[in-house]
Amino acid sequence: MRVVTTAQPLDVQPTPLALLLLGREADPKSERGVECPGDLPSPSDPDLVARARAAKEKLGDKVFILGHHYQRDEVIEFADVTGDSFKLARDAAAKPEAEYIVFCGVHFMAESADILTGDDQKVVLPDLAAGCSMADMATAEQVAECWDVLTEAGVADATVPVSYMNSSADIKAFTGKHGGLICTSSNAKRALDWAFEQGEKVLFLPDQHLGRNTAVRDMGMSLDDCVVYNPHKPNGGLTAEDLRGAKMILWRGHCSVHGRFSLDSVNDVRDRIPGVNVLVHPECKHEVVAAADYVGSTEYIINTLEAAPAGSKWAIGTELNLVKRLANRFAPEGKEVVFLDRTVCFCSTMNRIDLPHLVWALESLAEGTLVNQIQVDKETESFAKLALERMLALP
Repeated sequence: MRVVTTAQPLDVQPTPLALLLLGREADPKSERGVECPGDLPSPSDPDLVARARAAKEKLGDKVFILGHHYQRDEVIEFADVTGDSFKLARDAAAKPEAEYIVFCGVHFMAESADILTGDDQKVVLPDLAAGCSMADMATAEQVAECWDVLTEAGVADATVPVSYMNSSADIKAFTGKHGGLICTSSNAKRALDWAFEQGEKVLFLPDQHLGRNTAVRDMGMSLDDCVVYNPHKPNGGLTAEDLRGAKMILWRGHCSVHGRFSLDSVNDVRDRIPGVNVLVHPECKHEVVAAADYVGSTEYIINTLEAAPAGSKWAIGTELNLVKRLANRFAPEGKEVVFLDRTVCFCSTMNRIDLPHLVWALESLAEGTLVNQIQVDKETESFAKLALERMLALP
C-alpha cells in the first residue's frame, strides 16, 4: 500500500547566499550600481523587436543609435555603431546629418556626445535614470573644495587635473578651466605624460584605480607616490605634508562593477581552470591588475580575444554583458571565455537601457516628440570641450 504523507512546513529561512545561487535575490554586499541576481535580466517582449525596427525604419537617416559595449544584446542589436564611451561620442560627431543621436549608455556618455556634436543635433538618453556610480562620486562642489585644499597647501599651482572620460560634464569643465585634460583607459599614460610636462603633480578624477594602475604599472612610480583624497573627510583626509610629498593625488572614486573583482577571484579562477589567461580592465583594484596576465581597455580586451589562438582559455574582469557576448562570439573558434568572478554581477545602471525604453524613445521621435534630451549648458560645454581637445591633441 502506498502511503501519502503531508509535508509540514519547516521553520527554516533561506540564507542570502542560497537565494543568490538560486538567482532570486541580489548579493547583499553589492553596492549601488551593481546587481548580482544570479543571471542577467531576461529579454524583453519579442513583439518590441518589430516595433523597434519599424520606428527606426520610419526615422531613417534622422536617427543614429549608439550602443556601449556593456549594453544588453537586445539593445546592441539596434545600434548603428558599438564601442566605448569616447569612441561613440566621436562617431556621433562624425554623423552631422543625423538629427537625433540616441545614446544607449549612461548619462555622462550622452553629455560627452552633446558636447562634441553640432548645435542642431539632439542627444537622447532612453532612460534618464541610467547614471554612473563612478561619475557620481565626484561633484563639482566637492572638486572645487578639493582645489581650495590644494591651494591652502601651496600645491595647486603645481598640480594639473586629469579627468577620466567617466566623469560628468561639470568635472570635465573644471578640468579644462584649470589647465587639464581628459583621458580614456586607452590613453591614460599619454595623458599623464603630458600632465607631468605641465606641472609637478596630478589630481586624477574620479577613478583612483585607473590613476594608480597607470602611474605605478605603466609609469614606474611607487605606491608611496600616490595619496587618496576622500571628499567626505576634512581636507580630504590628508595633511599639507601628504599633498606636498605626493605626485599623484587620486580621487576616492571607483567603478562599482570593476571594483568587485578581487585577488581571490584571480586565484580561484586559476585553480578552477588550469592554463587560463586573466585579462582585466585597468579600473580594477591594483592587486587584481598586478596579478593579471593582461590589462587593458574594453577595446583592448576585445582585440586581445580576437587575436587569441583557438583552444585558449580566458577569464575576463569587466562588465558581464560584454563577457557573455564575447563568450558566445568566440565559442565556435574553440576559445573558452568566462567571467572572472563566480558571482554573476552586472552594471544595473547600464541595464536600465532596455528594449522597452529604446522603443519608447524611437517611437516618440518618429511621432515628432523629443524625449529625454541631454543638454550641456554653453559655459560648461566650452571648458569641457577644451579639456577634450587637449586630449585629442596628444601625440
